[in-house]
Amino acid sequence: MNLLRTLRTISGASGEGPVDWDAVAAAAKNATPPGSVDLTPTEIEGYRADVRAARSAIREVAVVSFDLPRTIEIQNRHHWIDANVSTFRRVMAPLESRTDAIFPGAARVLNTASTTLMLSFLGKNVLGQYDPLLLADGDQEHALYFVHPNIRQVARELDVDEARFRRWIAFHEVTHAAEFGAAPWLPSYLESQMERGVESLAGGAFDRTAFRELDAAMTAVEGYAELLMDRAFDDEYEDLREKVEARRRGRGPIARLVRRLLGLGLKRRQYERGKAFFEAVADARGIEGASVVWESPDHLPTNDELDHPERWLARVD
Repeated sequence: MNLLRTLRTISGASGEGPVDWDAVAAAAKNATPPGSVDLTPTEIEGYRADVRAARSAIREVAVVSFDLPRTIEIQNRHHWIDANVSTFRRVMAPLESRTDAIFPGAARVLNTASTTLMLSFLGKNVLGQYDPLLLADGDQEHALYFVHPNIRQVARELDVDEARFRRWIAFHEVTHAAEFGAAPWLPSYLESQMERGVESLAGGAFDRTAFRELDAAMTAVEGYAELLMDRAFDDEYEDLREKVEARRRGRGPIARLVRRLLGLGLKRRQYERGKAFFEAVADARGIEGASVVWESPDHLPTNDELDHPERWLARVD
């Protein structure tokens, strides 16, 4: 990690848009040690076996049809940053047309710095990712990433068996592949809500409805994944969840502030709220009843229904 080089790269941000994306990629990688992806043959086969086992178990439990991405990558932190710079750039594209900054050069440096902070922090903490490649041009297909240096580091910090921890991460990410596979309309739906929200920001407004609907959809995505994990994972894992949560709570004040700025508290709320919703639905109708959510966009729960699953059940019955 080279902090001075990172600061120099950010201060030299240039271009026409509000963010210098080339500088973001370079600065985030300067601020983030890449970590090693030198895997043993046993580790490589472990990843393959975990993904295959997750696919089989989730297909059986969820009773939904889905295929895994053809792109499954074991990444270091720099690989992950490169993949997600593209995503950030696509999502923020509507803001590129904003030309009302009083000091465009200074604004560009600040925007580049804040985006670098986000990607660097996430690059050091993300364990796995299902990437539906939202807003991507052409026929790019979804992908599944495992950030091996982070998995190894966190397993050591938590004092848990690395292979067991890796398997838990694999199952969680494959549940997301199952959701998007069962709902081919889901990427377009999320894209439309994201575009509405970001375009409203670019116009100086805030589309509360778009962001509320996006939050409700992501709460359903995270909650259904938690439901599948509870039923598909072939081992107890509450100790893993508790240790991960204890690690998060034990972070220093700067890390907690960054998590708050990145909205990671919102993501935790989505997990918890969505899990409670789908547990209630599954208790009433089983997994098959819960899986109805992916039949069409109209079956997504509303913000109100997430707190009152009986209303959702009555509506989709």
